Amino acid sequence: MKELILHTLRQIRYPGFSRDIVAFGLIKDIRVEAGRVEVVVRISTKDADVPKQIEAAIQEQVAQVPGVTHVTVTMELTPPPAVQGPAAPQALPGVKHIVAIASGKGGVGKSTVSVQLACAIQQLLAKQGLPEAVGIMDCDIYGPSVPLMMGISQQPDIVNDRLVPVSNFGVQIMSMGLLVDEYTPVIWRGPMVIKAIQQFVSQVAWSPLEVLIVDLPPGTGDAQLSLAQSLPLSGVVIVTTPQKAAVQVALRGAALFHKVNVPILGVVETMSAMPQPDGSLLDIFGSGGGAQAAKALEVPLLGSIPLDPHLRAGGDHGIPIVVDHPGSTTSIAIMRIAEQVLGMLEG
Repeated sequence: MKELILHTLRQIRYPGFSRDIVAFGLIKDIRVEAGRVEVVVRISTKDADVPKQIEAAIQEQVAQVPGVTHVTVTMELTPPPAVQGPAAPQALPGVKHIVAIASGKGGVGKSTVSVQLACAIQQLLAKQGLPEAVGIMDCDIYGPSVPLMMGISQQPDIVNDRLVPVSNFGVQIMSMGLLVDEYTPVIWRGPMVIKAIQQFVSQVAWSPLEVLIVDLPPGTGDAQLSLAQSLPLSGVVIVTTPQKAAVQVALRGAALFHKVNVPILGVVETMSAMPQPDGSLLDIFGSGGGAQAAKALEVPLLGSIPLDPHLRAGGDHGIPIVVDHPGSTTSIAIMRIAEQVLGMLEG
């Protein structure tokens, strides 16, 4: 009977997440006596509706188990830990270099750069005899797109209370997108975002990595500040498109990293130009913005990534262009950026 009940409880998801309440470790005891069942749940949350939803789901589901005549749910509510300010930077065991990818505004291709750069660096390290030595920590809490771009959807395993990254194309990946339902909005205030970032820092079991790429959310909010103060970042790459509006916001975002003493490795310009059949270039979003940002920040322009339909298609289909079309002009440009970043880290 207990096994049947436990199997039933595994069908109940924690509200807003794809993982079930058993996997979350909420079930502390199951007591059965003559058809009467008591399920003991221990939960820590500030949302008063969550325990009610879980209790109602348990009542409904367990009552359908053959032989069950009565269901009691005992909720043991424990206070959630107080949210602390960002801790002092702490090294991640087994991770040599940590590089953040940042942008001042959304929609400039920051996550695309994160994915392509991670795969490109992985290919470079593989030639040095270091396969699977690159990871991506997708910290874009509100809009996690790395799982889609990397072609993964499976949930990470939990071993010894730590999340085990999922791998594809030789890159280890951890993302909020792997922990929540695909269409469930993440409606969190600043302290919850900080807590999620801190858990990503301390509760993910990365295998030994030479480089960890951190995809930051756009802007200069709690998540960026928390990451910059919680991790010993080797540097940050600023992403912008050519137009003036994007450059101005990128410079504003870069100022945050100056204030917390994180070195800016350089600027990557995305959507720079679209090659035409006759060989000419069409500057849809203007030109020169990346160089302008790099000059203002006194850092190198690492490279410009053109508008390429294969780049977009690869993101939609979960196959990065450096994997699917390694000889293309776009892939070559990305590999040159990766070579520079890796050279800075190793130098």
